Amino acid sequence: MANTLLMPKATAVWLVDNTALTFDQIAEFCKLHPLEVGAIADGDAAQGIKGMDPVMTGQLTREEIALGEENPNHKLRLSEPKVRVPEAKRKGPRYTPLSKRQDRPNAILWLVRNHPELKDAQISRLVGTTKSTIEAIRERTHWNSANLVPMDPVTLGLCSQIDLDLEVQRAAKYLPPQESTGETLLPASETEDLPLGEQAVSDTSSDEQELDADAVFAKLSSLKSNDTDEEDEDERS
Repeated sequence: MANTLLMPKATAVWLVDNTALTFDQIAEFCKLHPLEVGAIADGDAAQGIKGMDPVMTGQLTREEIALGEENPNHKLRLSEPKVRVPEAKRKGPRYTPLSKRQDRPNAILWLVRNHPELKDAQISRLVGTTKSTIEAIRERTHWNSANLVPMDPVTLGLCSQIDLDLEVQRAAKYLPPQESTGETLLPASETEDLPLGEQAVSDTSSDEQELDADAVFAKLSSLKSNDTDEEDEDERS
């Protein structure tokens, strides 16, 4: 449990209105800035906030206030409060509802297949599982491996798309750079002076085709003329 001041702004309002403490003393006791305490005294801040008596709540004694008013350098000490504020819990593994825990192996299989760059710790943060479960799914030794189906953890509601993208970006930083295949387009400055090889070949081939067509038609016409001459000779005979 943490020994913290309850409602610091309301306490500062009461101390400003009911004591002769300096702004620095009130600011340090209430964990505020001295300028903010001055704004409270001028009525520019904390408007509408009702002052709370720290003596009534057991957070400050009359004797401590009197010592502070006599000595401007005296630092007010917080009394043992009647009400204790629980300390903020540290962020632990992601909690997964019971209704969705059966989908975690499917989500792990999806992550392993689609994002092999993710580490086990990252997958554990995303879907709230253990490293032994991830390893079993990777090695196909999970007790239900035959029935697992890859499913997107975002669709299942096990994590958000932002969290997934963030983990993927973190993992991508440690990937080795990919080697280029070398098959790239040449710049225009290098291709301007190149001979029109393919175009020239296509042009010559088209010319040859035209020449061949002319030769064929000429041959056909000559054959036709020969046939007519033979027919004429037959008629004369």
